[in-house]
Amino acid sequence: MTPIAAVLGLYLILQFAIGVWAARRIKSEDDYLVAGRTLGYPLAIFSIFATWFGAETCIGAAGDIHANGISLATAEPFGYGLCIILMGVVFAVPLWHRKLTTLADLFRERYSAGVERVAAVFLIPTSLLWAAAQVRAFGNVLSSVTVLNVETAITVAAAVAILYTAVGGLLADAVTDLVQGAALTIGLCILLVATVLYLGGPGEAIASMTAGAGATAAGAERVSWLETAEAWAIPVLGSVVATELVSRIIAARSAEIARNSALAAGGIYVTVGLIPAFIGLVGWRLVPDLANPEQLLPAVAQQVLPAALYAVFAGAIISAILSTVDSTLLIASGLFSHNLLLPLARFHSERAKVRSARAAVVSFGIVAYVLAIRSEGVLALVEQASAFGSSGSLVIVCFGLFTGFGGWRAAMAALVAGMGTYLAGTVADWHVPFLTSLAAALATYVVVGWWEPRASKGVDEVPRQQANRRSRAVPI
Repeated sequence: MTPIAAVLGLYLILQFAIGVWAARRIKSEDDYLVAGRTLGYPLAIFSIFATWFGAETCIGAAGDIHANGISLATAEPFGYGLCIILMGVVFAVPLWHRKLTTLADLFRERYSAGVERVAAVFLIPTSLLWAAAQVRAFGNVLSSVTVLNVETAITVAAAVAILYTAVGGLLADAVTDLVQGAALTIGLCILLVATVLYLGGPGEAIASMTAGAGATAAGAERVSWLETAEAWAIPVLGSVVATELVSRIIAARSAEIARNSALAAGGIYVTVGLIPAFIGLVGWRLVPDLANPEQLLPAVAQQVLPAALYAVFAGAIISAILSTVDSTLLIASGLFSHNLLLPLARFHSERAKVRSARAAVVSFGIVAYVLAIRSEGVLALVEQASAFGSSGSLVIVCFGLFTGFGGWRAAMAALVAGMGTYLAGTVADWHVPFLTSLAAALATYVVVGWWEPRASKGVDEVPRQQANRRSRAVPI
């Protein structure tokens, strides 16, 4: 075992220890899935940032910019940063006041149990694709610092991620996110300074970045304004009500903390996300013959950092990956156990509810591993996750939170129309499948909502009124 691998092993043990320590406070399903709704500013801000700043930014975006350059069609890191800020400005406060356990709870309260279950079935694959992206990136990092090939490293990474996630719930996740977010920021800042110095100072670094941007732009394919809009719509609109982000919002101690934490995390995301983008642009000077663009960041770090600092950097990347993969597996398990399994099994014991959620984490972790092994790359998985089924979910969240228009028929039709259109567009290789699916979901909701008889809308109000009474009974 190399010294770097030994340091990474110790780092992983530390993460497990933090998770186990925090997990001792888990007494109920709410503790496991939404941290007992106790997150203050430090935990909420860094949990949002660390969860969102994952493999697609550290590994995928740097490699993609290195291979294809940067242009108006390059949304990372600004796209996902804007997504988090949009959540804070528009959605955070009304979502927090709903007192949800999962996003699918909103669909039950506003529409019907049937919409809740269909939405959960559509949302689970999104989380699994996100998890698979992180597992694949984890494998790339392990492969770069050990003698393992990528496939074996991905297998080891999946095992570590599954075990790490099953130990604790969102409370443990949030505590470790604070450590992981700090480690990630420090590690990337160290890499930035070392890279600039290695290139000969700020002037040479800027010249290399400009030359790299010009070289890749010259060979890049021209894209239409619609394709550019699609590239930005997927991270911004496709992820703004993603279940991983919503879980942090509803776990905050107050509506103000939820809103302000999202705004702060979005700003941090954009700022720190510029570092991998910079590495992607100057990578041609440091590792010109790199075969796999997804290994650019680890390869550059090995080139410019001494062994001790490289261990810090590798630990930071693993931090980013772990903080995202545990969240995605936790969300998938919550949707399955809370919204699909528990209504059928009717568990009354909180211990049984937590046990079922942990079992779901293990099962979905295995599925994520299979997806990671068979995927073409990290960024491709993340783009699929952001767009898969999210158009219908965004439409019914917006109508459900801010209007009384439309009932369960409109919601169900919008979910199916959005998913069906996106799948058809993907198979047929449309240029803008996500925007097309979003337009289809919106049009379907409006048409069916207008057509729905007034009587059915009156029935839909009953569960919502009951849910509002329950919310008022919960102490803040």
